[in-house]
Amino acid sequence: KRHLTPCSHAHPEETKRIMSKETNNKGEVVTMSYTELMEATSKNSVNNKGNNSVVTLEKIGKAFGEDSSLGILCVSDVPNFVSLRQRLLPLSRQLASLPPEELESVTDEESGYQVGWSHGREKVEGGKFDVGKGSFYANPLTDDLLSAIQQRRALHGTEEDVCTEELERVAKENPAFFAPNVWPTQSIPQLESAVKDMGMLVHTVGCSLAKLCDEYVFSQCPTYNPTQIHTVLQHSLCCKARLLHYFPTTQQPPSKGGDDDFSDWCGWHNDHGSLTGLIPAMYLNAQNQEIPSPDPKAGLYIKSRNGKLTHVSIPSNCLAFQIGETSQVHSGGILQATPHAVRGCRSHGGVEGDVTRESFAVFMEPEYHGDMNIPEGKTVQDTQRKDAEQFLPPSVRTLRSRWKYGMNFGEFSDATFAAFY
Repeated sequence: KRHLTPCSHAHPEETKRIMSKETNNKGEVVTMSYTELMEATSKNSVNNKGNNSVVTLEKIGKAFGEDSSLGILCVSDVPNFVSLRQRLLPLSRQLASLPPEELESVTDEESGYQVGWSHGREKVEGGKFDVGKGSFYANPLTDDLLSAIQQRRALHGTEEDVCTEELERVAKENPAFFAPNVWPTQSIPQLESAVKDMGMLVHTVGCSLAKLCDEYVFSQCPTYNPTQIHTVLQHSLCCKARLLHYFPTTQQPPSKGGDDDFSDWCGWHNDHGSLTGLIPAMYLNAQNQEIPSPDPKAGLYIKSRNGKLTHVSIPSNCLAFQIGETSQVHSGGILQATPHAVRGCRSHGGVEGDVTRESFAVFMEPEYHGDMNIPEGKTVQDTQRKDAEQFLPPSVRTLRSRWKYGMNFGEFSDATFAAFY
């Protein structure tokens, strides 16, 4: 299962231990404006660095490349972002409230519930089913990944490394990657355009940010391919959006396994793709109105590679990006993914009992046969140093235990989820 986050495997004692530490200390997230990002990526290149680019690259390093980095960066004031967020996130609650038979019509068991609606399919501690949240998955770039790749192949056949027969075989054997989108066109016809519009916006901004990531890594490693991450994201049609609805803590529906007890909304994990776009969460009350989180300790927590635990708040006008393990490999460890988790609301009673959390993430990654190579001169040990591994939560498997030199992205994904399931 590709984007069912391994969050569910955080041990209860581990969560208590981590959360018992001082976590009220809110971390300052590195932020750049959309204007700054556009100016840096349009005026400057790897071979033509200006003063603006130097300042901007320092932000990339602070966000992604230092031992104290949180592995997250916010881009503020992206055009149309705020209105798209307001248009999309309330639909998550509307979707989760549909009658069971309508949700079943957009549930795709063959894909491993990696397309359409998924609820109660992911297991948490002790083999219990996670009924605390529901997800809706879709590719915002294309409704049919295999057909889109075949069309691209017809136009640019010489650029493709995999023969048609191999592509079709892999697509048949890996429906989690290749299953076509399904949409609730009768119940919520506006959902398709809302997901695609936001997903494509996140992808576009992410591709621009990837240029700066490439420039930063190249400044640290002369053997690095100076367009590596941007080329991956720009070329790949394999992109997965996940719309998330977190049910009220006092109103979780019973799981199919008969046990609705669970811990945090999402436990400790690393993203395994290249770059993840993250929309600031929206909390809704029973009247479907946006409200502040009723629990000041709820939300996103991140551990830096030097072990510091930070409670992160993403402003509502900011689009956040987190580095994934694929970029960690491609950069030879210069950029590093960081373990993160979502702590649920602990408030109960009154109107707070009806509060839900809505969020949206876009996972940008290579296509199945994309390479997972490191820069010349870098070693497997460089991708994740042992001194950084010691701070990983026990539920986060080390990168070296899943990634082997010569793997493609599909094989790495399989190894990653085999390690958690």
